[in-house]
Amino acid sequence: MNKMKMISMICAALLLAAGSAAAQEEDKTIPKTTLVLGTATQGGGFPVFGNAFAEVMNAADPTLVIETRNTMGSAENMPMMEAGKLDLGLVAGESFYQALQGIGRPPLKLKVLTAMYGTAGMFAVRGDSPYHTIQDLVGKRVAFGAKGSGIPILGRYMLDGIGLKQDEDFKSFLLDHAGEGPEMVLDGRADAIWGAGIGYPGFFELAKGASGVRFIAPTAEEIVRMSAKYTLLKPMTIPAGSYPGQTAPINSLGSWSFVLTRLDLPDDVAYRLARTLHGAETALCKKLKQACETTAANTVAAVPDIALIHPGVMKYYREIGMVK
Repeated sequence: MNKMKMISMICAALLLAAGSAAAQEEDKTIPKTTLVLGTATQGGGFPVFGNAFAEVMNAADPTLVIETRNTMGSAENMPMMEAGKLDLGLVAGESFYQALQGIGRPPLKLKVLTAMYGTAGMFAVRGDSPYHTIQDLVGKRVAFGAKGSGIPILGRYMLDGIGLKQDEDFKSFLLDHAGEGPEMVLDGRADAIWGAGIGYPGFFELAKGASGVRFIAPTAEEIVRMSAKYTLLKPMTIPAGSYPGQTAPINSLGSWSFVLTRLDLPDDVAYRLARTLHGAETALCKKLKQACETTAANTVAAVPDIALIHPGVMKYYREIGMVK
């Protein structure tokens, strides 16, 4: 009996090994598509999103290999995609808007893969800070985000909407890395940081301080003035509980950030990316809270012009009835 069991176990092991070898051999025959995704500096929201996006997409489609690369953010991602040095890139809404208009550069020649999430802008100070309004921060030391990031551009638009200049009415400075901002507020080198959206790492870091964090957003009247001057700014709300100690929702303005692609990304690759992402929306939402907004429906609603969506993505959207 024992001898028969031993023979059965050996046969089973051989079959398992043979099956594993066959699977590995079959896996080698599946062509892999490797894509490089540009994010931003460590300490900001883009690397957090980019890493989650790549992990979920790679798991959902074994033929995809999305590799993330830290960059200086939106301002670097766009020219790198245009030069073919990146396949995909994360770009803030304000940077995208300026590039489409040809502000400070030739008009943008990239396509949209998906909307990421809305980024509502606001300041954050220590919980024991005497500052409660934007007007309180005039003349104070404010870290407006990393160089090359879209976060400072959002700040410029919003502040200009109420007659304030980021570089003149504040002792403003830009950072080499977004993660430096909360450290400077905690040790007294800065009075406030500027950030945006749900899950912004700098806000979480500031909240870890002994006094916690206080958020400063535009008043209702300021929101009206800002949105009247700049139509790209949309009303957005940060739900209560999005950050430690935040017991009430925060109303502000912001714009949608996007995952863009190089112009010559093959249609079949863009189609696969759109199909995979659509099927992985739930998994991405579970992975990262702010990525719950990364959906096909939001992409169609948020893009300034539907013609900006990659043709391969549009083919998939038409198949599922998302667009006509």
